[in-house]
Amino acid sequence: MRIELSGSTPPAEQIVDQLRGLIASGQLSADDRLPSVRQLARDLSIAPGTVAKAYRALEADGFLTAKAGGSTRVGPSAATTNRKVLEAARALSAQCAAADVGLEDALRILRATWGT
Repeated sequence: MRIELSGSTPPAEQIVDQLRGLIASGQLSADDRLPSVRQLARDLSIAPGTVAKAYRALEADGFLTAKAGGSTRVGPSAATTNRKVLEAARALSAQCAAADVGLEDALRILRATWGT
């Protein structure tokens, strides 16, 4: 994970978005253990409260389960994205990288062509 402290998106939202992406892409599966709040905060050089806020938001949405004084895990109902969609996303990512198209530009293109 990478957090952009100078960006316009708050760090907790960045964590939420990245963890949702890891779950949706199948890189994290149901019951996978996540780092503790303190460990992830240390790894990302951010405040533990920021990580706790992200974990709480993901728990409220059913993506994570947490036990008091215990571990935080990917929730049992967390689902991955359809395999064909993931393959298309990986192909788009590879084509964008080969054409030197950055993520923000790729997102703009995807939004402009969404549903057409």
